[in-house]
Amino acid sequence: MPHQPLHVAGVEVTPLCDAVGPMGEAIRRPLAETFPGADLPEEPWILHFHCYLLRDRAGRLTLVDTGIGGTDSPASSWAPVPGSLAGELAAAGVAPADVGTVILTHLHSDHASGAVADGRPVFENARYVLQDAELEAAGGAMLHQVIDVIKGQLQVVDGDAEVAPGVRVHLTPGHTTGHQIVRLGDLAMTGDLVLHPAQLADPAVRYVYDDDQERAAATRAEVLAGLRAERALLATAHFEEPFVRL
Repeated sequence: MPHQPLHVAGVEVTPLCDAVGPMGEAIRRPLAETFPGADLPEEPWILHFHCYLLRDRAGRLTLVDTGIGGTDSPASSWAPVPGSLAGELAAAGVAPADVGTVILTHLHSDHASGAVADGRPVFENARYVLQDAELEAAGGAMLHQVIDVIKGQLQVVDGDAEVAPGVRVHLTPGHTTGHQIVRLGDLAMTGDLVLHPAQLADPAVRYVYDDDQERAAATRAEVLAGLRAERALLATAHFEEPFVRL
């Protein structure tokens, strides 16, 4: 059943479910190994891959993350491709050419692969917002298959920045060097700052695939403390339910 949009600070926020499924055999581990110390079961982690569409009063459209992409995407070795982002956008009455801003929280393949298809940018009229630190650290398949295609449309920011009216990005390093979250009013779209509800209960719980587990845990604890003080609403990337109120 589709998740219903919310209205935050005068902006309609629609969660888009790109895919649901476990990691592929290449990197799959039981939950207990994926989040060590969290006392989770020895069973596969079923991920929900969420992106978010923001539509403001003027009709301007911002997309947060682009999902896992098609069958030949960089995510195809481990994620349940193809993703459903195009269909989810169509159901919301949006064509890719309508999107004016795409924010990539980071360059892992389940968040950025849907930015390109057939060697072309999917969102042809959009600015693609990325942290400078993430671009500097990028390499391998993601750099060649995604960044090289969208480089003419990149808006590179350094730290905190307003990238659309009322929409800000904040650098939150650890999961990747240039990971960023997105803020709109009391809503925080957290990317992979928080991957599992166990990390809400204890931000010190590590994630085995964080680039820098110690830094990620410190960033998570600091950011979540600030968000709790605000009683903020989280829009998560991989929880079953997209929205969580702190």
